Amino acid sequence: MATAQEHNNLAATAAGETIFHNKETNGTSSVDHNAGHAARERKPYDYGGNPLAHFLTNNPEARLPAFGGDFQPGLYAAPKSKFGNPAPLGLSAFALTTFVLSLINMGTLSIGEPNLVVAIAYGYGGLVQLLAGMWEMAVGNTFGATALSSYGGFWISFAIILTPGGFNIVETLEADSPAPFLNSFGLYLMGWFIFTFLLLICTLRSTVAFFLLFFTLDLAFLLLGIGYLQFGPAGPQSGCIKAGGVFGILAAFLAWYNALAGIADNSNSFFVIPVAHFPWSEKGRERRNKVDNSTARGEAAV
Repeated sequence: MATAQEHNNLAATAAGETIFHNKETNGTSSVDHNAGHAARERKPYDYGGNPLAHFLTNNPEARLPAFGGDFQPGLYAAPKSKFGNPAPLGLSAFALTTFVLSLINMGTLSIGEPNLVVAIAYGYGGLVQLLAGMWEMAVGNTFGATALSSYGGFWISFAIILTPGGFNIVETLEADSPAPFLNSFGLYLMGWFIFTFLLLICTLRSTVAFFLLFFTLDLAFLLLGIGYLQFGPAGPQSGCIKAGGVFGILAAFLAWYNALAGIADNSNSFFVIPVAHFPWSEKGRERRNKVDNSTARGEAAV
C-alpha cells in the first residue's frame, strides 16, 4: 500500500515537476540499484572541467549570465583552476627576436639582411608570444594580453613582409623604385611607435623596469621609422637604423630582465630580482607607509 509521501511524489511527477534527489548527480539518483545486490552509493560523474558539461543543472547560481538574447542561455561556470604566469614566456620570446634583429640593424659582423629573423619571428617571437598573450587573457590580465598578443602579431606580420619569395610584398613595392617600400615600411613602424606609446602610458604606475622596457622599445620604433622614412640613395638612413638597433638591444635585455623577475622566486632561486616600484604606485605607497609606521613606532618607543 502506497504511503502519503509516495502519493505526493506521484502527484508532483504528474504535474510536470522534476524531483531532484541529490543536487550533485545531474538529476539522477545517487544510489545504484542493482538486481540482487544491496544499494550502494554512486560517485558523481567527473566531466573534467568542461564548461559545457551539465553539472549542477538545478542550481541557478552555478550558471553564468545569459548573453546574446533570451534564447541563448548562459554557460555553466567552469571550476576554478590555477594557471602559471604566462608573461615570462611572452617576454622571453619578444626579447630573443628583438635581440637578433637589433644586432642585424646595428650591422654586427657585417650582417645586413634580416632573413634569419624570419624563422624566429614566425616561431618564437610570433607564435609563442601570441599564445602567451592568449593565456594572459585567460588569467585576467588585459594589459598583458594586449601587449603580448599585439607584439606576437607584429613579429608574424614582420616575417610575412620579409619572407623571401613567399608573399612578394617587397618585390611588388620595389618594382619601379625602392621608395614605395621604404615609405610603407616606415609608416608601418611609426604605427607601432604610436601603439607602444599608448602601452607606455599604462606602465607609469607599475615598476621602473617595466617602464624602461616600453620606453626603450618606443624609441627603437621611432628611430627605425624615421630611418626608413628619411631614406637616401643608398637606402634607409644608417645612423637612425643603428641607433634604433641600440635601443632594441636595451629593450631586449630589459624584457629578459622582467621575464627573470617573473620566473625567479623562493622556490627556484637564491635571490629575487628587484624591479623598483615607482613611489606613486600601489606597491610603492604600501612600502612607504610601512617605513613611516616603523619610524613613528620607533620615535614613540623613545
